[in-house]
This record gives sequence, C-alpha cells and structure tokens, in this order.
Amino acid sequence: MTLIGSTARAHEALDCAVVWTLMLALLAAASTNTGDEAEVQAFRREREQRLRAPDGWLALVGLAWLHPGANRFGSAPDDEVRMPAAVPPHAGTLFVDGKTVRAAIAPGVAATLNGRRWDATGPVALRSDAGDATPDIVGVGAVTLQVIDRGGRLGARLKDPDSEARRSFGGLSYYPFDPAYRVTARLRRAPAPTKMVIPDASGGRQEMQSPGTLAFTLLGRRLALDPVNDGPDDDNLLVVFRDPTSGRETYAGGRFLRARRAKGASDDAWVVDFNQAYNPPCAFTPYATCPLPPPQNRLPLPIPAGEKAPAGAAH
Repeated sequence: MTLIGSTARAHEALDCAVVWTLMLALLAAASTNTGDEAEVQAFRREREQRLRAPDGWLALVGLAWLHPGANRFGSAPDDEVRMPAAVPPHAGTLFVDGKTVRAAIAPGVAATLNGRRWDATGPVALRSDAGDATPDIVGVGAVTLQVIDRGGRLGARLKDPDSEARRSFGGLSYYPFDPAYRVTARLRRAPAPTKMVIPDASGGRQEMQSPGTLAFTLLGRRLALDPVNDGPDDDNLLVVFRDPTSGRETYAGGRFLRARRAKGASDDAWVVDFNQAYNPPCAFTPYATCPLPPPQNRLPLPIPAGEKAPAGAAH
C-alpha cells in the first residue's frame, strides 16, 4: 500500500508539474501575443496619422513628367505642370538639363523654398528624391512642388493639404489581429545584392536591390519572398507582395510589408508580420509611382491579415 500510495503521489506531482508548465507556456504566449498586438495597433495608428498629415499621400494632387528645357508651372491650362486653381497662372518655370532641374519664380509671385521665403533672383537648382534623398520643396501658397526621379524619369509631384482625398478620407480598415500571421523568416543572402527591375504603377520601371530571399513557413506552407533595400536602415527591408485576396478584399495592386531583423537573434532571422501589411500610396491616389509585386512575390496562400482595400480604391 505504501508503494502504491507513493507512486500515485509521484504521478499526481508529475501531472501538476506538466499542467503548471503548460500554463506558464500559455501565459507566456498570451503575453507575447498581447505585446505583438499592441505593436500592431501602434503601427496602425501612426500609419493613419501619416496618411492624414498635411503633406501625406492623401494630399497628393498631381504628377507631371518633365521634358528637357522649360516646363512652366501654375494653374493656367497651358502650364506643363498644372497646379490647383489657388496657384497663380504661369507661377514659375522648371528648367531641365540632363539630371539637373532649376526653378525660377515669376515676378510678383510669392513663393517659398523649404519653408523659407523665396528671395533668389535667378533659377535655383532643386534636389530631387534620387537615392532616397530629401527633395527640395517649392511652395506657392499652400500648394507644394518637389522633383522626383524614377529610373531616370524626372517628374514634378504636387501636394495640396486641401485636397478632396484628404478632406473626404474615411479611415483605414483592417483584418483582426492574428498571431498566426507573424512569423520568423530566414534571409538567404545572395553572394552580392541582386538587381531587380520592377514595373511601377505609373508605367515606368524601377531598379531596386535585393539582398536575397526570405524563407518562412506560414500555416504549414513553405513560402518565400524577395525583399528590397528600401528602408531607413539595414534592419528594415521592403517586401512588395500579392496574394489571392488582392483585388477582392485587399488592394488589387498588392501590398507592402516591412521585414525587420529579429532582435537578439542571428543575423539571418527576420520578423515578417502580415498584420502590419499596408496599402501602397497608389491605393489612395493615381499620382503615385508604386512598385508592383514581382512574379516571385505572388503568394499562392490567401493572407487575410493587415490592411484591407480602402473604399473607392480603383487606381
């Protein structure tokens, strides 16, 4: 009887230990999921704030591709860079010479350069956004103009904080947070960064660099995505992808996702959280130049996570 009792108590203690271990694991998982969800919610709040900002993507009201020589800008019908009616007609001129763009303001027109009063008497060279540089911003009233470079094509991008898109924006919609769509991927690095030539929504082609391939398992499926170096630092990679929800519940042109190096893990471990997938600017305006998903980034598995298509998205 003593042996039997001792064995029973040992089994009971073992069962309790197993249950306690499982409870601790579940509590740890719940705590992690709560932290991950809080991170996703913070990301979404910040994203909507950026969209709604006076200089956010909702403020974009025009894009004009520049030709060599003189390109007049203003609200006149014959201005090559047509601006909103609040801007005077023939407000100034952009002079294009190769990769150099210079701006001149017409007499009597009040303008600014990077927020300061325009006081130059002759044309001023403008910095474009080539190479992720911060472009110079020319302002005429509340409307701004900046030069963009897309694969050698130079364009004038126009923003107006009083745009119809910004005034009528009804907010973003998302799938519910699901921890199953947050995975750790392994970055299989290429011997050297691979050049990817990707078509964009404006009909052009953009040359981007990819460090390799992100390989991961999602819901039991082995998948892979090729990211590009388009982040603020080496710990942040851009993924442009498409999946079977595209054109149905999510934006037809695909979505963006930021892969981030996993903290405290090996160099090739990256966090891919589809709960933070978001729409490209082209979902909100026809004047953006978003890269489109390359063929290898078209996933066979539906991804019901992250941002849904905005109301009225047809660009």
